Amino acid sequence: MKSELQRPRTLILPPAPYAAALLGGWWLDRHVLPLAFDGGAASRPLGWLWLAVGLMLFSWTLWTFYRHHTTVNPYAGASALCTDGPFRFSRNPIYLGDWFILVGVALLLNTLWPLLFAPLIWVMLRFGVIRHEEAHLEAKFGEAYRQYKRRVRRWI
Repeated sequence: MKSELQRPRTLILPPAPYAAALLGGWWLDRHVLPLAFDGGAASRPLGWLWLAVGLMLFSWTLWTFYRHHTTVNPYAGASALCTDGPFRFSRNPIYLGDWFILVGVALLLNTLWPLLFAPLIWVMLRFGVIRHEEAHLEAKFGEAYRQYKRRVRRWI
């Protein structure tokens, strides 16, 4: 438990599964088996919208971390418990923003491949990252974090 106080034992760099799904999905779509997303004329505008929402959520979360003088680094220990800003709605707003970005880029690339990797991404994040971050936050902030968990959902 003492090591959890210092930093989370994160196993995976959180953006890596998303990036791998996008790059791998793009490659599979172009070189192995095209799986086009047929969203018609709305695909590109919706892709840009999802991408913009994801980037705004990501930026808002970074700003919240900055205001609280804590780190976004998943391998470093938190110095403050953020419960305002996007953390009022989600305990994992950066990862939620990453999902928006994944969907947006998949729409822009016009391929379903990245979305087919979504269950694997979820498992990798849940057990390789989030589990360790939550253990760290609970060890460091105790009852304040447990109350926050009861109040705010993990995703939305």
